[in-house]
Amino acid sequence: MAVPCQCTLNSFQQERIALLRRVSGLQALNHLTFATLEPEGRSPEPGQRARYARAIAMARAFAEDPQAWLVISGASGSGKTHLAVAIAHHCIESDHQALYISTPDLLDHLRAAFAPHSDVGYDELFEHVRSVPLLVLDDLGVHSTTPWAQEKLFQVLNQRFLVRLPTVVVCAVPFESLEDRFRTRLTDQTLVAACVLEGGQSALPSAFGGLDLEHLRQMRFDTFDARGLGLTSEERDNLHRVVRMAKDYAERPEGWLVLRGTNGCGKTHLAVAIAHAFMARGEAAVFAFVPDLFDHLRSAFNPDSRLQYDLLFERVRTAPFLVLDDLDTRAATPWAQEKLYQLLNYRYNAHLPTVITTALPFDALEGRLVSRLLDRRLSVPLEILAPDYRTDRAPTTPAPPQRQRRR
Repeated sequence: MAVPCQCTLNSFQQERIALLRRVSGLQALNHLTFATLEPEGRSPEPGQRARYARAIAMARAFAEDPQAWLVISGASGSGKTHLAVAIAHHCIESDHQALYISTPDLLDHLRAAFAPHSDVGYDELFEHVRSVPLLVLDDLGVHSTTPWAQEKLFQVLNQRFLVRLPTVVVCAVPFESLEDRFRTRLTDQTLVAACVLEGGQSALPSAFGGLDLEHLRQMRFDTFDARGLGLTSEERDNLHRVVRMAKDYAERPEGWLVLRGTNGCGKTHLAVAIAHAFMARGEAAVFAFVPDLFDHLRSAFNPDSRLQYDLLFERVRTAPFLVLDDLDTRAATPWAQEKLYQLLNYRYNAHLPTVITTALPFDALEGRLVSRLLDRRLSVPLEILAPDYRTDRAPTTPAPPQRQRRR
């Protein structure tokens, strides 16, 4: 029995890889590999650099074991295509079949396949794209939006979604500009991992009272005054314990953390510090001052609004990490109460990391909210005993400037 030598086997392997490259659409993109990526990107911002490094790690992990979907989003020039092509190259080198194609090219090829002298029939091409072991679809959203084009794209993505075929999608436009049926699949957390590069369009508007506001930028763990000047020993011990648990949560953000205390006791500072720690690792975080959040949701009903209501609500509801500051339902309309319940109930059922602050006693909140906020299987409620440093008690020693940033 003849057995091929190692040289012959290597030759067969090289021929197979060459064949996979020819059919993959990567011929002109051989330079876009993991080896040529800048490890931390080009942004001078530490948080953005950490986010870029995390995106590379996610792409490498996906390339090693392509399972489910990876959706890559970000501003133009942020490196989305480079990451996607690097994944395809790595898979082909590992002897896995992968197809890389841009959305406009895919639609052009499908149209051309109707021609009588086409090298490949329409049905054959369409089925190949729907069933290829790994599809890397670039530039979703920059194609012509004819009904035919939208339907063909949806058929491709929906088939792969239903049978859970490994897929990488590079989203080139804000998610709000996509049809609902596309958006729901691209954001389905049971299948999709989101990889957001610097300037990504998944960021929510800072008008929520976002973390880019100057006074919130200063709210970090190293600027929190936990010395407890003017506090009783019980209040001081309590404050130290809450700070320690907030730092632990920032390192391992699982479930909910609920901070309750009077205005000015430091709960917002700690909540924002957790969010900053989250973002320093390159992960997305949303900060929402509850009254401002509902103002924005109401304004999204305006026909001239840049964000659709459904999209805005969905982004807050499904944010990977959310800080809801100043939860108070006493003056809320029935509509606002219902929206708040829907938001929290979704995050409760999905076990999404959430930090909530409130100055109200828990029994002053709506019962269906309290049952979730105090559920020890998911939530850790912490009471801050320190009084409002601004009015309740004057410290014996003048407070340092950073203490005035506490809220």
